[in-house]
Amino acid sequence: MGRFIGKVALVTGGRSGIGRAIALRLREDGARVFTAQRGDHAEFEAMTADFADGGAPEAIIDDVVGRAGRLDVLVNNAGMMQEARVEDMSLADWERTLRINLTAPFLLIKAALPYLRAVKGSIVNVGSIEGLGSNPKHAAYCASKAGLHGLTRAVAVDHGGEGIRCNAVAPGWIDTDLNVDFINCMPDPVAFRRDIARIHAVGRTGKPEEVAALVAWLASEEAAFVTGQVWTVDGGRMAKLSLPQ
Repeated sequence: MGRFIGKVALVTGGRSGIGRAIALRLREDGARVFTAQRGDHAEFEAMTADFADGGAPEAIIDDVVGRAGRLDVLVNNAGMMQEARVEDMSLADWERTLRINLTAPFLLIKAALPYLRAVKGSIVNVGSIEGLGSNPKHAAYCASKAGLHGLTRAVAVDHGGEGIRCNAVAPGWIDTDLNVDFINCMPDPVAFRRDIARIHAVGRTGKPEEVAALVAWLASEEAAFVTGQVWTVDGGRMAKLSLPQ
């Protein structure tokens, strides 16, 4: 489509799943795409980063701008999940989840703002429907994603007058490699996939490319009057009231 020709994008956690799909879509639309994640990524101009390290975000932004001379789109996608109820979770695990899922995006945005301001750029944060509701044993994950949704609105309000837009997407069940492996580990994967499909209004789970399509639109000038919003991408899961089976 070419709507990002001449523009530079950074996608964190871009090696697999939703992040890789976003990076591919932005490149297809003309962007020069950098990714940052744990480990190398041969498909794109990549940086190795540990987002639990508070110094990593600024170093990543400096690296991108040093190599490309600008930054137009920041996609905060990298994240993690630990399963534990509040009473079973250590403070260290709680803090690590928030550092990676919420503090790292905050620091990336903070470091990127001068460059985004110069080009009237765009930020898209990858939140979750678990920032709106909760699955069992996801206390830290839910808190971090709800916080990311709030940060999205705050950045939009504070920096909209400078031409910077900030939105978030809240994916539901997406068929990433991690989720597919999880299903395949079930005692009856066929039955589990059938049951998980039933809780969605569209009768199926989502694809990473479907999230990427929305992210690309939000980052583009086609969404120039859209900011401070959290866009649910869940096949109607949050809209569908459950019934006893």
